[in-house]
Amino acid sequence: MIRISNKTLIDLEFGTILQQISELCTTDYGKEKALTIIPEPTHERVLFSLHQVNEYKSSSLNDSAIPTHSFDTIDRELKLLSIENSFLEAINLKKISSISTTTNHLLAFFHKFQELYPVLHETSTAVPFTKEIISLIDVVIDRFGEVKDNASAKLQSLRRDINHVQGKLNGSFGRDLSRYLSFGYLDEIKESIVENRRVLAVKAMHRRKVKGAIMGSSKTGSIVYVEPEATLQFSRELATLQFEEREEIIRILKDLTDRLRPFSNLLQQYQEYLSDMDVIAAKTKHAYKLKGILPTITQERELHLRDAYHPLLYLTNTQKGEKTHPQTISLEQNNRIIVISGPNAGGKSITLKTIGLLQVMLQSGMLIPVHEYSRVCLFDKILTDIGDNQSIENHLSTYSYRLKNMNQFLKKCNNRTLFLIDEFGTGSDPELGGAMAEAFLEVFYERESFGIITTHYANLKMLANELPHISNANMMFDSRTLEPLFKLHLGEAGSSFTFEVAQKNGIPYSLINKAKKKVARGKIRFDKSIADLQKERSKLQKTTDALKSKESKAEDEKDRLEKINQKVQLKLESYQELYDSNQRLIYLGQKVNDISERYFNNKRKKELIGEFLKMVEIENSKRKKQTLKERKVEKAKEERVKKEIEKKVEVIRVKKKEEKKKEEIIEKQKPKVVLKIGDRVRMLDGKAVGSIDTIEKGKAIVNYGIFTTNVSIDQLELVQRKK
Repeated sequence: MIRISNKTLIDLEFGTILQQISELCTTDYGKEKALTIIPEPTHERVLFSLHQVNEYKSSSLNDSAIPTHSFDTIDRELKLLSIENSFLEAINLKKISSISTTTNHLLAFFHKFQELYPVLHETSTAVPFTKEIISLIDVVIDRFGEVKDNASAKLQSLRRDINHVQGKLNGSFGRDLSRYLSFGYLDEIKESIVENRRVLAVKAMHRRKVKGAIMGSSKTGSIVYVEPEATLQFSRELATLQFEEREEIIRILKDLTDRLRPFSNLLQQYQEYLSDMDVIAAKTKHAYKLKGILPTITQERELHLRDAYHPLLYLTNTQKGEKTHPQTISLEQNNRIIVISGPNAGGKSITLKTIGLLQVMLQSGMLIPVHEYSRVCLFDKILTDIGDNQSIENHLSTYSYRLKNMNQFLKKCNNRTLFLIDEFGTGSDPELGGAMAEAFLEVFYERESFGIITTHYANLKMLANELPHISNANMMFDSRTLEPLFKLHLGEAGSSFTFEVAQKNGIPYSLINKAKKKVARGKIRFDKSIADLQKERSKLQKTTDALKSKESKAEDEKDRLEKINQKVQLKLESYQELYDSNQRLIYLGQKVNDISERYFNNKRKKELIGEFLKMVEIENSKRKKQTLKERKVEKAKEERVKKEIEKKVEVIRVKKKEEKKKEEIIEKQKPKVVLKIGDRVRMLDGKAVGSIDTIEKGKAIVNYGIFTTNVSIDQLELVQRKK
C-alpha cells in the first residue's frame, strides 16, 4: 500500500503542478477534481493511471482522434431529480441529453478502437451504454431546447389556436395602425411593446381620439401607449391560450422528469466519467508542455533518471526563454544512497526536489520530463525534510523540528522507502549535529532505504566514502570562476570552496589566513584535496568536451564525404546507362545501314521488309511488356526525374553565380597592390607575363620581350616584385 504524506507533497510543491493541470481542464467539474489528485494507493492503480494518460497522448499520432468530452455540469439537474414532484425545464433536459450523447459517443469510440486504447476502453466498460435517456428527451425536446409542438395532441391544438389568434390580433392591429397613422395621431416610432403586448405610440394631444386601453406613457409624457380596442379581445383570448399552453408544457415536463428519475445514478456516473476524461486530457496537455513521457516502470529496486528536468523550473525558464539544466542520477541496490556536497547556490536542493517531484508526479499518474531510456521503480513511502522547518506555532527550533521529523523517518523507513533530506544535520552544533546525522544515516543504510541527502558535513562525506552502497556526489563548478555549472557529478565529494569563495568576493587574504588557523589542519587539507580534485575534474571535463566536439566534426565530415560518394556513384551509373543506350543506337544504325546497302544493290523489297521485321522483333524481345497504366507511370517517373535533374542543375547554376559574385566582392575588397617599375605582371584575363618599363598617369608600358603594350594599371595584377 502506497502512503505519501501531505507534508511531502507540500515540500515538493506538488500543489503548483495540480494548479497547472486544473487550468488545462475544460470543465468546472474537471478543474475541481484535478486539484484533489493524490498519489495512487497501489502499484496497479499507478500503472493503470499512467497508461490512461499515455494512451490519450498517443491518440495524436493515430488517425482515430478521441472525440470531445466537454460537458456542462448537471449538479442542479440531479438535485431536482432527487426531489419528488419537481420537474426539469426544457433547457435542463437539453443538458442531460447532451451529456448522455457525449458519453455514448466516447463509449462507442473506445469499444470500436479497443485495440488502440485498451486501458481507456477498460475505464469505459464500467459505464453502461444506453440510448433510452436520449430517446425519451428527443420525443419532447427539439434541437433548439424547446418543447416540440407534437409532444402531445393537446399542446399541438393549443399552439395551432395561438397562431390563429395571433394572426387575427396582428391583422387587427395593422389595420388600426394604418388608420390612425393616416389621421396623424401617431408619433414617429408608430408602435412599441408594453407588458409583452403591441401598443400604438399615440401623441399625448390625440390620446382621447384613439379608442383602447392606455398601457403607459413615455418619460417625457409626450407619447401615450394605447392598445387598440379591437385587439383587446384577441389579447385576452391569446393570454388564456398561452396560460393553457404553459400548463400543458408543465404537465409534459413533469411526466418526462418522472421517467428520467430512475436514471439519476447513471447520469451522476456519466458526469464522473466525463470529468475523469477531462482530467486525463489535462494531464496529457501538461505532458506536452513539459515534453513528458512514460519511462520504463521496473519491478527491480532501481531509479535511473536520465536528463531529468524540474517541471516547475522548466516551465518558468521556457516562458523567460532561459535554459534549464537537466540532471542524470541513479539509485540501485548497490548504490542506494547519494550524499551531495558542495557550495550553496550550486543546485543541490533543486536536484533533490527534481527527483522527489518527478517520483510523486509519476505515482499520481502523470508523465514526466525525462529521457526515454529512464527506468523507475515505485516507492511505498516518500519522506522529505526540505527547507527551514522552524515551527512558530509549536515553539520548536529548526533543530527540534528536524529531530521530530527524523523520528518519523525512523518509524517509517524500510526497503520500499525513498527519503530526501536537504542540509542534513544542520540546526545544531556542527560536531554534535554531524554525529547525530551520521547515526541516522547508518540506520537508513541498514534498513536498505533509497535516498538522497545534501550536506556540508565532512564526516558524512567520509562515511559515504567508507560504506559500499553509499556514494558521494557534488555539483560541478567552474574551477577558474567558481560559477556553478548545475551538473551533478557522481562518485566524488564536493568542496564547500569556503575560502576560495571568500577570496573571490574580496575578503582580505590576511583574514582568510587567520580563519584557516582556527580550523584543524587535517580538515583544511581534506577540503583542499576535494577542491583540487574538483578543479582537475573540471579541466578533464573541458578536455573531454573538446574531444567530443572534434569527434562530432569528424562524423559530420564523414557524412559529407559519404554523400559526395553517393552522388558520384549515381552520376557514374547514369553515365553508364547513357553509354549503353548510345552503343545500342550505334549498333542499330549500322544494322540499318547494312540493310539499306543490300537493298540498294539487289532491289529486293521482300527481303528488305523481312530483315526490318526480324530486327524489330529482336529489339522488342528485349523490351519488357507493359500495360497502358505502367507506361503512364514509367513516363511520369521519367518526367519527374527529368524535372528533378533540371532543378538540381538550376540550383548548382545559381550557387555558382553566387560564389562568383562573392569572389568578385572579395577581390574588390582586397587592398590594391601598388605596382612599380620592374615588377613582373600580367593582364587580369591573360596568361602572358611581362615587366613594367614605365608608369605614367595611371598607365603602364609592359614589356613582353617580343613586343610592348600600353595598359591601364587597373587591368594588371602582380606576379613578382622586382628583385
